[in-house]
Amino acid sequence: MRILLWHVHGSWTTAFVQGDHDYLVPLVPGRGPDGRGRARTFPWPEPVREVAWDRLREEEVDLVVLQRPHELDLAEQWLGRRPGRDVPAVYVEHNTPVGDVPRTRHPLAGRSDVPVVHVTHFNDLFWDCGLAPTHVIEHGVVDPGHLYTGEVPHAGVVVNEPVRRERVAGTDLLPVFAAAVPLDVFGMKVTGLPEALGVSTGTFEDLPQRAMHAELARRRVYLHPYRWTSLGLSLIEAMLLGMPVVALATTEAVEAVPAGAGVISTRVATLTAALESFATDPALAGRTGEAARTAALARYGLARFLADWDLLLGKTA
Repeated sequence: MRILLWHVHGSWTTAFVQGDHDYLVPLVPGRGPDGRGRARTFPWPEPVREVAWDRLREEEVDLVVLQRPHELDLAEQWLGRRPGRDVPAVYVEHNTPVGDVPRTRHPLAGRSDVPVVHVTHFNDLFWDCGLAPTHVIEHGVVDPGHLYTGEVPHAGVVVNEPVRRERVAGTDLLPVFAAAVPLDVFGMKVTGLPEALGVSTGTFEDLPQRAMHAELARRRVYLHPYRWTSLGLSLIEAMLLGMPVVALATTEAVEAVPAGAGVISTRVATLTAALESFATDPALAGRTGEAARTAALARYGLARFLADWDLLLGKTA
């Protein structure tokens, strides 16, 4: 099957393109948000081909994977075919609803011709999708390997744009945690964090995925301070690395982190105490990290993820 999709979420797309299909990703001048082309910091297989946006009409596309509302219009303009009507399509919902959450209508709620695929059961529960058929295909992650050493008694944090996303990402909580355990923050635009937060960011910005995993795995514990996110893939990746995890008990994290794999709570004092325990007890951290890896492999393995997608794609195309 030849699938058109936009390069929007690097980690999710990296898993999705591991399947047995041909994948086309649009390319625009300057590699802007609507046409980034192939990933430069994630390892993608050869069957992923970038195609200039103005050449897409020359391509035979069997199915379109949509991830943002305006891609419906982009696909129609660039392909000359209407998703859901002239070409089969699915819409992947990566995000939790915003605004008046209990009453949030999905952008595709008025359509029955494009299935909405949620990446978590939390998303499926909270979005009002109206007429749209819905499915849940939980995340799958390319296994980075059990790289954990925990040699650095710090907590690692992965967050993109922590200043702009302060409340969502829990950035405002970092000073409390940093007062107990040194924090090293990885991600995009992390150097914009105020120095007063007491965290280290300078050498950890925009690292290629493999380099980031190797550095993160040297930290004693992984901290996931997000308040409102569907399920940050960095949490699953940290578990696969063999790291013990400490996370806010919000959204899908309560499903992703079983007992023995880390500590989840809505009490900041409980989370701070957990960070201190792991940072000062390497043996405890190692045992917990092994349990985290086992749990992540069982639930978020790549084979299950690709099989679930193949089943849905076969029914939709």
